[in-house]
Amino acid sequence: MTDDGPTAHTGALTARPAGAHALLVELPDAERTAAFHAEVLRRRAAGTLPPVEEIVPGARTVLLDGVPDPAALARRVADWEVPPVSDDTGDVVEIPVRYDGPDLADVAALWGVGPDEVGALHGSHAYRVAFCGFAPGFGYLTGLPPRLHVPRRSTPRTRVPAGAVALAGPYSAVYPRATPGGWQLIGTMPDPRPLWDPSRERAALLTPGTRVRFVTAGGSTADTASGGTAPVGTGPEAGA
Repeated sequence: MTDDGPTAHTGALTARPAGAHALLVELPDAERTAAFHAEVLRRRAAGTLPPVEEIVPGARTVLLDGVPDPAALARRVADWEVPPVSDDTGDVVEIPVRYDGPDLADVAALWGVGPDEVGALHGSHAYRVAFCGFAPGFGYLTGLPPRLHVPRRSTPRTRVPAGAVALAGPYSAVYPRATPGGWQLIGTMPDPRPLWDPSRERAALLTPGTRVRFVTAGGSTADTASGGTAPVGTGPEAGA
């Protein structure tokens, strides 16, 4: 990327103008990227964020677009105190899953468990949408501990069906539409239509910052996280 102005560095981030009216903030890892994105949203809601037209999180970046003075904002964000993201803030979207994916046995072997244990283990963790990409409504969900990270398939599939629940590296995801893909498929969301609905004001169900729980189809979580639960009816970083 072309250097378009002064760059602000701290131990936690690098902020550099990206063109005349955008600021690209680079973070060292997914956790601090999520925390910075949450802080940007908090400051915007509180009315203390300078004018920004669009906020676009990525795997290790947050792009602030439509900024009148990117260099000035770079200096400001370098001085922010950014707390970690709390695991119990925000509403929870529940995704029902049938754990019947074609890669279930392979993932079980990588995890050192039986295929019938994958669903309970996958569903025992809390997830959050880190960023979106690849296809409309496709959210990259963090929350799997490192010991459960799995590689992408060596040979991608030419077609992954809509509703496929998948794993790759540190991410979980649900395919909102049929596309090619190289992730490990462990299950199926019975009705994936709510993932992307252009008739809604917010077409994507899984937007950055949204908390997600995977529940066995027909079951429910043992307890509801604070902030409310929005169940979905059953009726590398980039790429998939």
